[in-house]
Amino acid sequence: MSTKVLIIVDGQVEETGKLVGALPTTVRMVDALKDAIALHSPAHLSLEVTTTTDLAEALSTPNQDSKLTAEDIIWCPLTIDIPNNLQFAAGDIFQACSNVTALRQRVKQKLGYATVGSNQELGNLYLPVVLTAKGPVYGEVISEEPTTNVYQQPVDLPDNQRQPLYHLAYQLLQLLSAPPAVYLLQFGYNDQDIVFDRLWPFPAVPAIASIGVQEPDLFTCHWHCLTKQPIIDLTITPSTEV
Repeated sequence: MSTKVLIIVDGQVEETGKLVGALPTTVRMVDALKDAIALHSPAHLSLEVTTTTDLAEALSTPNQDSKLTAEDIIWCPLTIDIPNNLQFAAGDIFQACSNVTALRQRVKQKLGYATVGSNQELGNLYLPVVLTAKGPVYGEVISEEPTTNVYQQPVDLPDNQRQPLYHLAYQLLQLLSAPPAVYLLQFGYNDQDIVFDRLWPFPAVPAIASIGVQEPDLFTCHWHCLTKQPIIDLTITPSTEV
C-alpha cells in the first residue's frame, strides 16, 4: 500500500491540483516542501495538496472520516488553521499553538518568561528548531522587517543571547510534548530580556528565508523530521533576502 502525503494550506485547489487564491508565500512554501518530498522519498508515495475548507468538508462527510484517519497518511499542514476534529499525531500541539493567548499564559506561568501583550507589537525574530527523534537542532535566527515583510537569515546573536533562547525553546517543546517537526519560536527583546510571542508548529512563512541559505533548508528538515530521516547538522551559506 502506498503512503499518502497531504499538504494542507489556506487557499483553493483546482481539480487539476493547481493551487489558486493563495498568497505567493504559501505557493512558495508548498513548492519548497514538494521539492523536499520529491528528493527524499520512496517511490511508493502519493502527494496531494488540500485546503482547510475542503478538509473540513471532507471530515463532515459520512464515510470520509475513516479515510482521513488512516495510519498511512503523512500530514503536512502549512497553516495553523486546521479543523479541530482532525485527528493526527501533531493535533494537540497545533491546537496549543493556535490558542496564542493561552500559550503565552503557560509560558509566563510555567516557564517564567515575559510574553507579548495584546497592545504590543509582535516579535520580529524567529528561532528555527529542528526537533528530531534524537533531540533539537537549532538553526540560525531569522529576522522580519515588519513594514516590508522581508525575512532574512542569519541574525548574528551573541552566545549570551543564544543560550537562554535555546533553553526557552527546549523547555517549551518539552512542556508541549512536541513531536518531531520544524518549529519556529517567534520572539523579541525588551532590552536584553527575551519576550515570547508565539510558536509555529511547522515551517511558516519566515522559513522561506532558509531556502538557498541554510543546508538543508527548513522545509527539507521538516520532511526529514516527519519521516524519521536523520539530520546531522545545519550549515549556512551567504544569506539573501526573500
